[in-house]
Amino acid sequence: MRALVSGLLMSVLAALPAASQDFTTLKGHGGPIMGVQVDPATGRVISGSFDNSVGLWQGRDPRWLEGHDAAVNTVLFLAPDRAASGGDDFNVILWDLDAGTPSRLTGHQGKVAGLSVSPDGALLASASWDGSIGLWPLVAPDGAPRFLRGHGSGVNAVTFASDGARLFSASADGTIRVWDVASGEDRVLTDQGFGVNRLVLGPNDAWLAYGAVDGVTRVIDPVSGEQLYDFSLERRPVLAMAHHEATSQMAVGDGHGYIMMIDTGTWRITRDFRAMQRGPVWALDFSADGASILAGGLDDVVYSWPVALLDEFDPAGSSQRQSFLRDPETMPNGERQFMRKCSICHALTPPPSRKAGPTLYDLFGRKAGAIADYPYSDILATSDIIWSDDTIDALFDMGPDHYIPGSRMPMQVIRAETDRQDLIAFLRSATAPDTAPDAGPNKEN
Repeated sequence: MRALVSGLLMSVLAALPAASQDFTTLKGHGGPIMGVQVDPATGRVISGSFDNSVGLWQGRDPRWLEGHDAAVNTVLFLAPDRAASGGDDFNVILWDLDAGTPSRLTGHQGKVAGLSVSPDGALLASASWDGSIGLWPLVAPDGAPRFLRGHGSGVNAVTFASDGARLFSASADGTIRVWDVASGEDRVLTDQGFGVNRLVLGPNDAWLAYGAVDGVTRVIDPVSGEQLYDFSLERRPVLAMAHHEATSQMAVGDGHGYIMMIDTGTWRITRDFRAMQRGPVWALDFSADGASILAGGLDDVVYSWPVALLDEFDPAGSSQRQSFLRDPETMPNGERQFMRKCSICHALTPPPSRKAGPTLYDLFGRKAGAIADYPYSDILATSDIIWSDDTIDALFDMGPDHYIPGSRMPMQVIRAETDRQDLIAFLRSATAPDTAPDAGPNKEN
């Protein structure tokens, strides 16, 4: 039976268009995948990762676009030769894809979580956790940005209406708002009650779908806000959505690792696929022809599956997981503390590393901010800290925000002294030049 299924799978794969066969796994990032998009004109893929990098993929060959100083949350093709990205560093970056050069757009005071470009390509909208929406001129890039304010909390997603005169936004305050782009006036379209994470606007603005923190997936009228359909399941939160107009498919990814496929012609669920073995689905898009679905999550890989055969696949990572997803009960306490607090950002191997932070290899006795070519914050680059038992203990006892105020290191506190000492003992062994492991996952030290 297994041979029969395998043969059927290979024959169907062979019948798929060549562009679809390019998508199996895209490897090379050094951290979880936060955003992904396919350019329908060229089939190229752009990805954003916790490793601070943007990946540009032609088939499986990446080019790395470096410019962000923190995790990249969202990516967007503006044209075959232009793209935009937004990150935890509060910045929007415009990319010349041929030259690989960045143009930084500054003004937000919180992470950038979503992007949308107007239908005429003249305006880029950005959603930020500072509660504002940035409007950035693209035709006259030296023009001053505008910021729309009205949400009571962070903005997670934005999308332009087909006429470009209106803009929809979704916020952690539970509301979806409609903005008049010219005047900046807004109205509440719906108040979901729980934070809204994602938006998809249907063709000709016929419907608006949204996904929320409480697991709600609903479709509403984009004028009246009236509910049209409800696809909410007992899984939360909804973290990713994508739509392929030509094939009338919508994909919804959630915190339990599932991708729900909805036929937007008949408005029914066609598949409900466990995409990730462990962890959420943070990023989704369809291949140019709609035959495959691309997804990203905790792994440092962009996965892809043929939509027609989703039920035949095991979840991604079921046979080989990142080390930071290993069962903690199988590790000694020091390694367990490292995996929980450090491993998603830091490698234990010699540089270079594609993780979000510099490698911890040969850590003890090293001056903070000393790894060549790593973009440290000014506070750490000019610090006189030398990493030792005492300084590492103080770092996790006080927390980076108190021990090194102004650094980009995420808040990590280890309360128990025994846990800190076990971590230090593990690091002293695992980061020593003659004992550091060959591989191990990787913010700033």
